[in-house]
Amino acid sequence: MKEDYYDILGITKGASAAEIKKAYRKKAIEYHPDKNQGDPKAEEMFKKAAEAYEVLSDPNKKARYDQFGHAAFEGGGGFGGGMNMDDIFSQFGDIFGGAFGGGGGFSGFGGFGGGGQRRVKGSNLRIRVKLSLEEVANGVEKKVKVRRKIQADGVTYKTCSTCGGRGQVTKITNTILGRMQTAAACNACGGSGQLLDKKPKDADGQGLKVAEETVSIKIPAGVEDGMQLKVSGKGNEAPGNGVAGDLLVAIETLDHKTLKREGDNLHYDLYISISEAVLGTSKEIDSVGGKVRIKLESGIQSGKILRLRGKGISSLNGYGSGDLLVHVNVWTPKELNKEQKEFFERMQENENFEPKPEKSDKSFFEKVKDMFS
Repeated sequence: MKEDYYDILGITKGASAAEIKKAYRKKAIEYHPDKNQGDPKAEEMFKKAAEAYEVLSDPNKKARYDQFGHAAFEGGGGFGGGMNMDDIFSQFGDIFGGAFGGGGGFSGFGGFGGGGQRRVKGSNLRIRVKLSLEEVANGVEKKVKVRRKIQADGVTYKTCSTCGGRGQVTKITNTILGRMQTAAACNACGGSGQLLDKKPKDADGQGLKVAEETVSIKIPAGVEDGMQLKVSGKGNEAPGNGVAGDLLVAIETLDHKTLKREGDNLHYDLYISISEAVLGTSKEIDSVGGKVRIKLESGIQSGKILRLRGKGISSLNGYGSGDLLVHVNVWTPKELNKEQKEFFERMQENENFEPKPEKSDKSFFEKVKDMFS
């Protein structure tokens, strides 16, 4: 089981944005690779702290994590999981300030060579995927075609002479507190440490070209409309030795013709005739697992709610499935022929047709309360 993000940073759920940032900076400096070279445990803690901060520093991700836990980020690479050193320093390098020479660079670990060279990350791509209610309920693997920038064949790069391949330039200034060193991304190479040397005709000014690729996206059961999944490394590539951006997948759920979703529960409106309500009947209704047949006892009342347990949406946090709630509505005919009208006029005088609510019958508000219990 994955460790709680709040525990990793040593904070509580009620921590403010400033407290979250402060806690992450403290952990990141404590386990920074420059400070703990050759220590795999420190490197792992460094990655865990960055992953926790990526989620908790984003209000939307934090809200989903607070509601669903780690299950909210499963599928398609997740929202925050699996960060590598390139991701961490490209996204959060500025948080270290001047503690390690500025810019977050370090040496001795994969992806950052040359005594602190910072690898540039390519831009993210965003797509929208439409899912049926059945796909949401059961989970699905979608294959989508994505047009992304990749390095062109035959392109070569050379070391940037301005920064010497470090990707950053440093400046030392004298202040009342002493000599201060600051660092910033190199303007000449954009922080990559490399410049374009040779490029084929189909490449742009960065040595990239647009290509179409089929990407497989695993979408877990229980996702909600508006959620966003991340497929790491399937965005635009970066020039030189940079790392590819991510593919961000927004979820859009299509309306179902008969079922309505509410959390993990589904609702179905079932209409029956007066005669079916009096005599009892069986009906075949829709569910996300296919058609199911239900039995209605004789004398069933309009407003009755039947609960089919486990026939709803699989919970995103892995705690089973919701229910299918069938709302029974007795349909009253608006027009009657002479014979039908005479029959119901006689029934008005029949005591068996007089309303006799039982003590066990629940009010409308009690029924609504039961739906959420």
